[in-house]
Amino acid sequence: MSDVKILATGLGFPEGPVVCPDGSVILTEIRYNQLSRVAPDGTTSVFSRCGGGPNGLAIGPDGALYLCNNGGSKYVEGYSMGIAPHPDYKFGYIQRIDPKSGEAKTLYTEVDGHKLSAPNDIVFDTQGGFYFTDLGKRYARHRDHGSLYYALPDGSKVTEIAHPILSPNGCGLSPDGKILYVADTENAWLWAFDIVSPGVLRKPEPHVHHSGRVICGLGSNARFDSLAVLANGNIAVATLNTGFITEISPGGDIVRAVKMPDAYPTNICFGGADMRTAYITLSDTGRLGTMQWETPGLKLNF
Repeated sequence: MSDVKILATGLGFPEGPVVCPDGSVILTEIRYNQLSRVAPDGTTSVFSRCGGGPNGLAIGPDGALYLCNNGGSKYVEGYSMGIAPHPDYKFGYIQRIDPKSGEAKTLYTEVDGHKLSAPNDIVFDTQGGFYFTDLGKRYARHRDHGSLYYALPDGSKVTEIAHPILSPNGCGLSPDGKILYVADTENAWLWAFDIVSPGVLRKPEPHVHHSGRVICGLGSNARFDSLAVLANGNIAVATLNTGFITEISPGGDIVRAVKMPDAYPTNICFGGADMRTAYITLSDTGRLGTMQWETPGLKLNF
């Protein structure tokens, strides 16, 4: 594989990259409370001043952008990542971002009377609904439980489908759409959930919280962030602290681990004519990197 080339710098903890038809990349800047567009030549411009803490991003069936917003975080000098909820934090939410104006509209703030805590990542299925994770806000002495949800993009329905999960972060669908993969941050586990029908997971066995199964886990001080599924079914997981993109087979074998020039590679997505151009958010240093991946990424549903 070729080395990572830096496409853009000066970003405020970038995440959620999405490749657009014109070759530009729209990403979130959690620290700066906004979405930005990075042109193919690396020029950066503000796309949406959505507020809060914008994180995972995906294009929906109507061409709009759908955003997981964690509600905002507190930042201190010397730390690139937020250390606690922002003083103005109330809850997290899901937003629809107009693809032309960048205007943000809030779709969901709660499920069954429970406020969303820190929505993190999102993926659409072929039916046009979307799965999203809620990482749960972290406090000095405690944290909210994480959850997994399924929702419709018109704002009419959202359902909790797995709870609790320690720290669910990245999520993605297998090429056949029958398995939902979820990266669990704090213990560096990769979960696999069998999908029975849109928004319905296989029922759990007695005395367990949900039906997910751990297919891979890493040792040392590794932590998992977002992920992308490849066309061959492997899962590329951004791995924090150790600073790798870890490619894992559906059976749980580590296929390769590619070192990144950053301790916090947080997201990876794919574009280009052959879907082999990987875009990677290098969040500790506030950069967007790109490289050619050995196998193509899976083309997303929208």
